[in-house]
Amino acid sequence: MSKTKGFFAEFKTFIARGNVLDLAVGVIIGGAFSAITNSLVNDIINPILGILTGGNEALSALSFQLPGGGAIMVGSFINAVLNFLIMAFAVFCLVKVVNRLHRRKETVPAPAPKPSNEEVLLAEIRDLLKERT
Repeated sequence: MSKTKGFFAEFKTFIARGNVLDLAVGVIIGGAFSAITNSLVNDIINPILGILTGGNEALSALSFQLPGGGAIMVGSFINAVLNFLIMAFAVFCLVKVVNRLHRRKETVPAPAPKPSNEEVLLAEIRDLLKERT
């Protein structure tokens, strides 16, 4: 029975780590952002590109029929590439901002520590001894 308690205690410690929670939040936000980029590509960019390529239909419908009944779905592939590029750009911008914040923290020097009471007294004694001579 103690092995089970030890296992669950170790699992609880693992889950409570900050990195694991940050990763979980990142995955959830990434999934939500993925829905936004899918909508952007499918509902806004696709129809505009469809108008520009002719045929007045969404680019995702662009395909080449193969002899024998198959089709190469070029439009779906272009959608996937556009989704990837938008997500990659968003992640790049996020990493750039975080790196800038980390650099800003590193460049700000820490204030010098205040001297202790003993150091202040010793400095006063030193100054008084200098005045005598």
